[in-house]
Amino acid sequence: MNTKLKCLLLDDELPGLTYLRMLCEQIPELEVVKAFNDPLKLLQASADLEFDLCITDIEMPGLSGLELAQLLKGKQVIFITAYKEFAAEAFDLDAVDYIRKPIQKERLEKAIFKAARLIEKEKIEKQFMQLNTNKGKALVAFDQLLLITSAEKDKRDKLAYLDTGHEITLKNISFEQLLSLLPSDGFCRVSKKDIIALRAVKFFTHQEIKTTILPENSDKELVLSLGENFRKDFLDKVSG
Repeated sequence: MNTKLKCLLLDDELPGLTYLRMLCEQIPELEVVKAFNDPLKLLQASADLEFDLCITDIEMPGLSGLELAQLLKGKQVIFITAYKEFAAEAFDLDAVDYIRKPIQKERLEKAIFKAARLIEKEKIEKQFMQLNTNKGKALVAFDQLLLITSAEKDKRDKLAYLDTGHEITLKNISFEQLLSLLPSDGFCRVSKKDIIALRAVKFFTHQEIKTTILPENSDKELVLSLGENFRKDFLDKVSG
């Protein structure tokens, strides 16, 4: 996986939740955003949290994990339970996986990698993302995007260069959020302030990238710095 999967954890029993979190924190490809012991609190908070995946117990008071999964539309779910009778229902909901307690780290890792493959496939199959811009909500097609860079006036905003020659301002969105939406095989973060579409790379060295991008009101193609912390990922991607 090129970027960490962001996940929410849920188990109404605190010892089980603590153990699950401990296992998850031993998996480098996974980032625990928040852990809950109440399904209603998770559901309430989920609208304001950025996450790709929910790992949840099934049998809980108030709201079962199966019911919760139906309400977390568009998110992948891994079920954990001490009972085998829920398996059929779990897979009817297109769950990523169904893990019996006690959880083994190797079994959890297998489910995490399965989730990563499904999430990446969804990104590739989806051809656009919906974003807030300076002109309102917009559907931005992946094959139109050449570069996303920090806006000068407000660092919370980003400037997107399109292959049409136009530039649009993306409002109040982080690079982490953008990377979670973009197909990782076509885009790469190359510095603290830039994400580039690999097809826009013309030449590169270990220090800089010459692009095919011609900014508005300029007759020179854009040159980007290649940050040391992002160099390996970039070189891995361009080497195929």
